[in-house]
Amino acid sequence: MNGNSPDDGLRMNRALWDARARTHGTTPNDKLYDVDSFLAGRQTLYGIELELAGEVTGQDVLHLQCHFGMDTLNWARLGARVTGVDFSPTAIARARELAELAGLSADFVEADTQNLPSGLAGRFDLVIATYGVLCWIGDLDAWMRGAAMALRPGGRLVLVDLHPAYQTLATYEPLVADWPYGGGEPQREVVKDTYADPDLPMTAQEVVQYPHSVGEIVTAAAGSGLIVDRLVEHTEAEIPGRRILPQGPDGAWRFPFGDTYLPILYSLRARSPRAGTA
Repeated sequence: MNGNSPDDGLRMNRALWDARARTHGTTPNDKLYDVDSFLAGRQTLYGIELELAGEVTGQDVLHLQCHFGMDTLNWARLGARVTGVDFSPTAIARARELAELAGLSADFVEADTQNLPSGLAGRFDLVIATYGVLCWIGDLDAWMRGAAMALRPGGRLVLVDLHPAYQTLATYEPLVADWPYGGGEPQREVVKDTYADPDLPMTAQEVVQYPHSVGEIVTAAAGSGLIVDRLVEHTEAEIPGRRILPQGPDGAWRFPFGDTYLPILYSLRARSPRAGTA
């Protein structure tokens, strides 16, 4: 089903993420946001983003769609000066509380990542966004322009997200695909649970998501002036994602297809041109 105006989608999606920000990390069965173990030093970042980001000590890092700040603060633990951005006021309030509890320095900004504040322009060595990012973005070009705007000359964007082919799946067994591969047309649905704790009852929320193909994502990055220097499609993941794929004996999730595997994630690295270069 198609959505209505972009403002409608933003309002509905913010309500969902406000609700998730209130509940994530508060239940015993939460698989991703164990606050106590985080405060005890648990690292929440995964190998893909750590490899692409490289050494961040002393660098200025902007984390887009930061939720309530757990990953943002782990970049701080690695020595970065961090700023997190999220459109949910509930998430931003919790992120500030979490930073205080953890004794870590961080700035958190309430903003739509499709319309970043001009005060962020040219301030960052690294802009990062990971896992469940662009499906919430109606204006892909605006998102990429904002990321490019925030970077210093020579700075890098690191994006790790669910692969659009994987996002088309409704179920794996049986194999049912019911979502477009790209095109960006708004898709409305009613969400009744959360990926962090599938058994947690939540009030049903209508949301709007947007399918973007790999080609559309790379084209938007290039159109913003960024220079893409790495694009990888990953056939295994350390995270369960949407929890519909089988987990292998080695703990990784894969998308079997015949005698091979289809990609679950993609990772993109792009850089801002250095001053005086094209």
